[in-house]
Amino acid sequence: MVAIQYPPRERLANVPTPLQPLNRITEKYSTPYGGPQLWIKRDDLTESAMSGNKLRKLEFIVAEAKALGCDTLITCGGEQSNHCRATALAAAKTGLRAHLILRGKALFGSDELPADGNLLVDHLAGAAVSVYPLREYVEQLPALFEYWAEHYRQLGGKALCIPTGGSDGLGIWGYIKCAEEVLADCAALNFVPEHLVCASGSGGTQAGLTLGCQLLGVASAVTGYAVCDDADYFVNKIVADVADWRQRYGQTFGFDKSKIQVTDSFIGPGYALAGPEIYRTIAEAAQLEGILLDPVYTGKAFHGLLEDVRNGKYRGSNHLVFVHTGGQFGVFPHRAEFMQYLDGL
Repeated sequence: MVAIQYPPRERLANVPTPLQPLNRITEKYSTPYGGPQLWIKRDDLTESAMSGNKLRKLEFIVAEAKALGCDTLITCGGEQSNHCRATALAAAKTGLRAHLILRGKALFGSDELPADGNLLVDHLAGAAVSVYPLREYVEQLPALFEYWAEHYRQLGGKALCIPTGGSDGLGIWGYIKCAEEVLADCAALNFVPEHLVCASGSGGTQAGLTLGCQLLGVASAVTGYAVCDDADYFVNKIVADVADWRQRYGQTFGFDKSKIQVTDSFIGPGYALAGPEIYRTIAEAAQLEGILLDPVYTGKAFHGLLEDVRNGKYRGSNHLVFVHTGGQFGVFPHRAEFMQYLDGL
């Protein structure tokens, strides 16, 4: 176990978030297959509007921005990015500007492509929003960051550029801290979880949880359920984020890459695309536990988790904690799909 020395942090999140048992889902999906008691770490409750895992990362990111004398946060993502929405609101709360580089087609105020969900909140929070076609976004993202950073330099300001999901050696502090918190939650209930599970979209949450467990010297296995890229991508991304963390902060801790566990069997048609099984899982979680998941991240991961519980992957374990990383605003742009697939539940 290593004594963790955290960098400065801007308090934005309502933490600790609750750890709750999923008794009805456990009874239906886990107990009949010899699986564990399922728990949920409610990081969807970090704050009502900013909400979710991104806010834990932003506590350290905003503190860094202020320490560097920045007045603007520039970040990127899909047009329904939870991270971009949280960044816009965190910037507003702390007196900073936000500029969001988004991939997609949506235009605020367009009758054909109305802003909805996270994108609507981006605009309500006063963020500057620049939307680019997918190909241009993918091929030109570093240049787009530099273009807008230079724009604010010309205005006499200074911008901090934040990568996708806030996932790098700075952002992962948020989930190192969360690993410490959730393990303390479990200890208060007299157990150590054999498994921590989360959705992996940009890799930072899984990186922080995995590194945090190793720093704290616990054997809890962290599994990320990929919602976009394959397992090799996430292993390499987590290794890169931890290497960045070590380099930034002069850390010498020997991170064990072999403990990175990624499941990429439940991505479905692609990022932000879901099949009927995901919509049904989301509805069932709401109906059995009053828990709201989303079709992009948590719904996919939770569906994959339940399938693996039924397939015996977690047989013989006593306790498994699912880290709910938020994303409820992402439900609303999928309203048509939900209504199509709710019949028969």
